[in-house]
Amino acid sequence: MGLQKVLNTFIHLYSFGIMVGYLLMVLLSPLYQKISKPMSLRPILVVYNYACSLLSVFTFAMFAYGMYDAGSVFRMESTPVLKQAFLLYRIAKYIELLDTVFMILRHKRRQISFLHVYHHGSMINLAEFSYLLTPWAAVAFSLGLNSLIHVCLYFYYGRCAASPDSPPSWKKQMTQLQIAQFFIILVHCTVGYRYHGFCGYSIFFCMTMIYLFGSFYVAAFLRSKRPKHQLKSE
Repeated sequence: MGLQKVLNTFIHLYSFGIMVGYLLMVLLSPLYQKISKPMSLRPILVVYNYACSLLSVFTFAMFAYGMYDAGSVFRMESTPVLKQAFLLYRIAKYIELLDTVFMILRHKRRQISFLHVYHHGSMINLAEFSYLLTPWAAVAFSLGLNSLIHVCLYFYYGRCAASPDSPPSWKKQMTQLQIAQFFIILVHCTVGYRYHGFCGYSIFFCMTMIYLFGSFYVAAFLRSKRPKHQLKSE
């Protein structure tokens, strides 16, 4: 599929309009925060995050069964189970936009980073594109792995919301898992591109995720741990 055709397809997706609205919400959020007070939302966050974790369990299970039924993670064909898994994944990506809504309502402006916005905005388009045009076992491998990581991720967020004074100690390991998934997906997409006719754009997208998550990891867990005199000398 050529670049122009890919771009035209994305522009006509229902999710493209949602993404534009999402970006406008993020851009206008400082105005809202100037005229409002931060909300706690703790009980809602506990329920929301655990629910997202549970939803990812079902999504991963359906992807796993669909790939097993298809017989190969490189097969560019769909099955009824895979089609349902892609639909559930698409719904999950819309629900997860509430992450940003809650950050805005709680005045957590610092958490709304470029990585956060890029990840959520791009994934709703990818989820719909995959559901409508490529609900294949080959694509299910990446989205299924992402669902598995989100089981852990939203469970972590749920624990943080439930016990804000004593959050889980494995934040660093959670980020390592997120980065590891993209390296695994990159290998899968590269092999698929080389030997099975995969689209090359998935490789580029995966590399952007590795770069952004890697940069976050360095800033959050490596650079911040270095002695102050070393930081000043750079």
